[in-house]
Amino acid sequence: MVLLALLMTFLITNNALADKNPEEHFFDSTFGDFSEEMATAKEQGKKGIFMFFEMDECPFCHWMKTNVLNQETVQQYYKENFLIFAVDIEGDVEITNFKGKTMSQKDFAFKENRVRATPVLAFFDLQGKRVMRFTGRTANADEFLLLGKYVVDKEYNTTKFSKYKRAHKK
Repeated sequence: MVLLALLMTFLITNNALADKNPEEHFFDSTFGDFSEEMATAKEQGKKGIFMFFEMDECPFCHWMKTNVLNQETVQQYYKENFLIFAVDIEGDVEITNFKGKTMSQKDFAFKENRVRATPVLAFFDLQGKRVMRFTGRTANADEFLLLGKYVVDKEYNTTKFSKYKRAHKK
């Protein structure tokens, strides 16, 4: 009985460590000035900026948060390589884009990044140029990690992600 209790405690503790709330452990805080965030990313030696374009009612956004973005391995890899921000595609909060222009989150999403469906997983280089865009949820955390590696290794310069993914199937 004691062994069972110890095993249950271990499993609960281990699961809690592997499952971290993405609002606290994945996304970075921002005042919404992405031109400043780009400078911060450069100073910190990041490879770029990752933006998660979302909306409240999106079931696929929710799925990503509860099945992928909450995974410790995902959080560690992305934190090491990117500054990470959520953008509400319906948001009226004022932000500043990479070029220093002020606009609402929804204008940044819709007009500047042509986001029509969510989630959109967008990667920007350290000059503010979008280098990769993935619309929809990934199949799992492994695919999301592979997507990050694809960007970090700048494979987008030579091959499409679908081909890269096929070449890296386990």
